[in-house]
Amino acid sequence: MLDTLMLSRIQFAANISFHILFPTITIALGWMLVFFKFRHNRTGEQIWLDTYYFWVKVFALTFALGVVSGITMSFQFGTNWPGFMEKVGNIAGPLLGYEVMTAFFMEATFLGIMLFGKNRVPNWVHTLATLLVAIGTTISAFWILVLNSWMHTPTGFEIIDGVVHPTSWFEVIFNPSMPYRLSHMLLASGLTASFLIAGISAYQKLKSPKSGVSDKPLKVGITAAAILIPLQIFVGDMHGLNTLEHQPQKIAAMEGVWETEQGAPLLLFAVPNEETRSNDFEVGIPNLASLILTHQLDGEIKGLESFDYHPPVKPLFFGFRVMVGVGVLMLAVSWFTAYRVWRNQPMPKWHLIGLVAMTFSGWVATLSGWYVTEIGRQPWLVQGVLKTADAVTRVASSNVGISLTIYLTLYAVLMVAYIRTLFFLAKKRLPEYQSDNHAQPEKEVSA
Repeated sequence: MLDTLMLSRIQFAANISFHILFPTITIALGWMLVFFKFRHNRTGEQIWLDTYYFWVKVFALTFALGVVSGITMSFQFGTNWPGFMEKVGNIAGPLLGYEVMTAFFMEATFLGIMLFGKNRVPNWVHTLATLLVAIGTTISAFWILVLNSWMHTPTGFEIIDGVVHPTSWFEVIFNPSMPYRLSHMLLASGLTASFLIAGISAYQKLKSPKSGVSDKPLKVGITAAAILIPLQIFVGDMHGLNTLEHQPQKIAAMEGVWETEQGAPLLLFAVPNEETRSNDFEVGIPNLASLILTHQLDGEIKGLESFDYHPPVKPLFFGFRVMVGVGVLMLAVSWFTAYRVWRNQPMPKWHLIGLVAMTFSGWVATLSGWYVTEIGRQPWLVQGVLKTADAVTRVASSNVGISLTIYLTLYAVLMVAYIRTLFFLAKKRLPEYQSDNHAQPEKEVSA
């Protein structure tokens, strides 16, 4: 039987796993919509406007699921984790309030203009609304990641009578890990949206090879992915170095380093063994982990035995390798496809099927990276300030189990419905356009 603590952790993990999928799309998709709208305003080509309105539907559907799942997630601060707000509510409350104001007042208001204002407002107002929605999604993500980063690297506070009080909002907001975590997440969103656009466009091309409607969005999506993935690898490395400085126990678990080593190998594969505090079936490259993390072949990496508390090793070890593996696959697919697209080479069926298979690859990478980040903070809810076990509710485990079952069932149904709806929209009757290989000359028009 699982106790209340573990069931509450599983429930929150299920809620945030479902929720994060949708903002990960909308944050970057909003900016893609801005690009599509600007291209139509500049060229006057109908294909850009049709592309815009197709992806506005996807954005609206995704935004709705993100908002609803976000509300249920925030409820759990009171139902499952009352100790969190009791301890750090003076910081978490305002930051969550700023995010809610952004999401509900700014994004939702101008989303209405995007969806229903086509023939009711001037074109420049409609374009401005699209831009403001994109800005709103990014600001909303900023406040959430400020809070999440502060929970990992808390600064700018003092504890009075067991309660956290801010002493410097500047230090709270711009805590040591915030710039890296924010950049990493925004780039992850960009890659998620890029592969979603490329995958859905490839699906449309399979269904209507002669339509040409998917050529431009496919080119946009795959080009964005090819540009963003090297940036993500660079930022990920910087984020790792920041984590090594502030949460070295997380890095030790990710790399499977049990005892402090100089010249630690980069383990390509292993099975961490918590009982023997060693790794089984190790396959590694000598000195490479030290070189990557310390920029020295014989650099020292502290082992898990050096810390009083450390996170569970297996989820971090394997989660990190799933994230990196998917990232490498994204790099290979995006660069190979971009090369073919920009040289106007025909896309064989197997290539299109491969792109369709990569449609939700951003979700896989994001979730695995998120698990590494959040599980890697355990046993702390707020690093060094509040332990997870000290914040959990006293509600009976059976009650948490019932709500968890309901959440999981509902989320499974919604996920199936969401994916089916995306592909239903994609395979509807498509307008006919000339292929990019025979594109009409662009026409300059005013915005």
